[in-house]
Amino acid sequence: MGAAIRLAASHQGLTGTNPSVACVLVNEGRIVGSGITAIGGRPHAESLALAISGDLARGSTAYVTLEPCAHHGKTPPCATALISAGVKRVVTAVIDPDERVSGKGHAMLELAGVECEKGFLSNIAANNIEGYLTRKALGRPFVTLKLAITKNGLLGLRGGGQLSITGSVSRAQVHLMRARHDAILVGAGTIRADDPELTCRLAGMKSRSPVRVILDANASLSLNSKLVASADQVPCWVVMPEAGNSGQKNALKDHKCQLIACEIHEGKIALPELLDDLAEKGITSLMVEGGAETAKSFLADGLVDAIELFVGTGAADQVADAQAIMSPITLDSLPSGFHLVGEWEFINPQSGGYDRQYRFERT
Repeated sequence: MGAAIRLAASHQGLTGTNPSVACVLVNEGRIVGSGITAIGGRPHAESLALAISGDLARGSTAYVTLEPCAHHGKTPPCATALISAGVKRVVTAVIDPDERVSGKGHAMLELAGVECEKGFLSNIAANNIEGYLTRKALGRPFVTLKLAITKNGLLGLRGGGQLSITGSVSRAQVHLMRARHDAILVGAGTIRADDPELTCRLAGMKSRSPVRVILDANASLSLNSKLVASADQVPCWVVMPEAGNSGQKNALKDHKCQLIACEIHEGKIALPELLDDLAEKGITSLMVEGGAETAKSFLADGLVDAIELFVGTGAADQVADAQAIMSPITLDSLPSGFHLVGEWEFINPQSGGYDRQYRFERT
């Protein structure tokens, strides 16, 4: 199962609305076939593993990271395929919350005489498909809030442009996180201040850049920003009220941006409704990357599932109070209901010190 979980992680963020699942077939102590959900979501892992194993699947044990599907879609049920291939035992990590599958896949297998073991390494396997599980359970994407701060909680400077808080190694970790998410979200203020690209720029992984989502309640996004300029290469979705500046909207459309109409509540974009809309568009995992007000809004609405906090050594804390933008989260002021699940240290070649990354998840 450990091998299956590691295999499933390799297609994380590439399988559309379907989860990245892996299947490993073992017969007489050796692996005879393995498969992973294909890019785009099909074929499923089980059918790919069975195609590789051929007749060696008969009498084997299948280790699958998610319960085999039991419903007819574009392809027959994976549970049926395992039965037809003569698999004698199926070990699964996570029970599928999809009402078309939940428990039904195991029931089909057991009715056919296939031995089933359920929930093996489920907590580890669930990390790869947290977006899928959240979308099925809550009807919205899994939301990760990413913040980079100094040791004293400085997030940025007003009017000072982008502040280099972390080093190149930490920034590479952020690019890897982007590649594993379906979409990345920022407020229009961050675009005005920093003019970021919000793409994955790791060597060989540029094609894994996520959809860029911009909150633009006042229809103020510059047509000259890097995001708009690259919308024909990497999707750029601009969230704004339906009523408003028609000229700006037409110009954004001309630049290949997709517009998402939003509701306004107390002068701000209604985030719960927006997340529902994003889920309907196939977004299962969303990384919120800026800025301070956007982070506060997601936290206030209880929409954050995980926090990735980078504490960097690349920028000093001594700035004028009028310039300082302080983070809504520090190590000493975490929201209630979150617990630490991981901590890493990276050298900062620019400062000569060490940056730290902390991951917190909702309890």
